[in-house]
Amino acid sequence: MRRFLDRYWYAYAMVLPVVVVISVLVLLPLGQGVFFTITDINENNIANPILDRPATFEVVGLANYLNVLSGDPAYGAFWSTLVRTLIWTFSGVFFHYVIGLGLAMLLNRPMRMRSLYRVLLILPWAVPAFISAFSWRYLFNADYGLINWALDSVGLPTPVWLGQSDIALVAVIIVNVWLGVPFMMVALLGGLQSIPADLYEAAEIDGASPWQRFVHVTVPALRSVSNTVVLLGIIWTFNMFAVVYLVTGPNPNTRILITYAFERFFSGATRDYAIASTYGVLILSVLLVFASVYRRALKRQGEVW
Repeated sequence: MRRFLDRYWYAYAMVLPVVVVISVLVLLPLGQGVFFTITDINENNIANPILDRPATFEVVGLANYLNVLSGDPAYGAFWSTLVRTLIWTFSGVFFHYVIGLGLAMLLNRPMRMRSLYRVLLILPWAVPAFISAFSWRYLFNADYGLINWALDSVGLPTPVWLGQSDIALVAVIIVNVWLGVPFMMVALLGGLQSIPADLYEAAEIDGASPWQRFVHVTVPALRSVSNTVVLLGIIWTFNMFAVVYLVTGPNPNTRILITYAFERFFSGATRDYAIASTYGVLILSVLLVFASVYRRALKRQGEVW
């Protein structure tokens, strides 16, 4: 052990501050949240030093998990909210990838003013999410929004985009796609530029069509980059709170797991910290299971990840 520390002490000294920060900012709150899930803690029974009130909450075991997983609407209708969250996540990531790959392939070709196009396409990613959310909320306004004005100008119906209907979910998916495409485009563009031109030249000499070159050269060469950005996109979109909540507010038609956890923790007649923490742990569990299954699938395909 002494020889090991004498050899690697510098590396551990460099890593120690990061470990301490992560422990304080992530691991301790996570542990407290997990503890809250086995209690009935809420705004009325938590300790309050200002009011000189001691904590009176009790340990209830797995009751919170059973109540949430039962699908009771009083606890957020977990299963229907999970289905809506999955629709929101996979539709967003699908369009992120498809549109991002299309734009990346266009920008990877020689063209005039290519640098300008790159900058313009990255702008949505550079703008803070809350500013974009409020801008899109104005655009989707049923009475004064530019989108309905444009639809009305060409004689098309003007829906209430952010109302109490499933159209609101479509609206937030559009906003999320607009925000997420630039990252996907930049990542895939980097992957495209790393593909040797010799592969395309050899395929073209062998008589491969553009579609065949795309399927048999581009897609396999991008597999490593695609796997990483798709996983990151799913995790980020699954937990994307700002877009949903800032565009539509606490709308039951756009409620996903993370927004309901926020509503339960910060709003309502009584702030229910126990149920909100239970949702947080379940969200983490879903993502861990997905990441594990995703990693196993990649290993079966021969990917080292």
